[in-house]
Amino acid sequence: MSTSKGIQGDRGRSVGLTLALVSALAFGGSGVAAKPLITAGLDPLHVVWLRVAGAALVLLPVAWRHRQLLVRRPALLAGFGLFAVAGVQACYFAAISRIPVGVALLIEYLGPALVLIWIRFVQRRHVTRAAAVGVVLAVGGLACVVEVWAGLSFDAIGVLLGLGAAVCQAGYFILGDHGSDSGEQAPDPLGVIAYGMLIGALILTVIARPWEMDWSVLSGTADMDGTAVSGWLLLGWVVLIATVLAYGTGLLSVRRLSPQVAGVVAYLEAVVATVLAWFLLGEHLSAPQIIGGVVVLTGAFIAQSATPVKAAPEPVASGGPQDETALSASRAEA
Repeated sequence: MSTSKGIQGDRGRSVGLTLALVSALAFGGSGVAAKPLITAGLDPLHVVWLRVAGAALVLLPVAWRHRQLLVRRPALLAGFGLFAVAGVQACYFAAISRIPVGVALLIEYLGPALVLIWIRFVQRRHVTRAAAVGVVLAVGGLACVVEVWAGLSFDAIGVLLGLGAAVCQAGYFILGDHGSDSGEQAPDPLGVIAYGMLIGALILTVIARPWEMDWSVLSGTADMDGTAVSGWLLLGWVVLIATVLAYGTGLLSVRRLSPQVAGVVAYLEAVVATVLAWFLLGEHLSAPQIIGGVVVLTGAFIAQSATPVKAAPEPVASGGPQDETALSASRAEA
């Protein structure tokens, strides 16, 4: 029996890691598709609005199918839409208007570290040394990937906005795991995402004011390293792949792994984004960026592969596979 449970646990973990990697790949491609649209004349916030509103439209049938979530989990849906969708996008794009993109990205990816702080000091659960070391390595490697030393200019408001994006990103992982210990009563991940997109789109409508957008950019073409690409094609990629697929697989990975593990694996998004930009936008990698990418991968691997030697008397937040019952019992997010 224990062997069977172990095999099922390994399979669930493998599926979870695969989903997390797919999510990182999908999220990582968002910038490559969005940047040509921004260069062609669209405001960054308008691109964000198109991304979220388009995903909300695609997921509208899913929202209708899971409409009971409005009654059962209204706080979760509101929180996910506010923090995991609208908050992280709006704060990040506002931050890059005041501080370098690389600095803003590094600050935003403090989110997984904030997840560990939440688990340690709010949930009062132990965090294994391997999980902490993995996060530290990933943050250090990410600093190399984005070359944080190139053009750092301190702007208090910009840094605060970046920290706001980090807090919202942490909320994505924490809220994504909310209710996963409820068995058949657990909120459906796709339903949560669908309503999160709808709520996020409403919030971003007020912020982005899409009625001022230059819609002609979408009907034309955008330059991708010398190649003319349809604006609608780029938008389709941003909506379907970088949003619907990315959020869906990401939330499913959180359910199968844990917020802290999925959060560290998410660091791969920065590596994926940089590599895709190299091949598709002609933005070449430097030696420090390549080294940083290796460090990010190493940190993510350490955090997700650490296995407790023996069961602890209370749930342990680690980067490794745990007994599913113990893990579920420890998941109690607000």
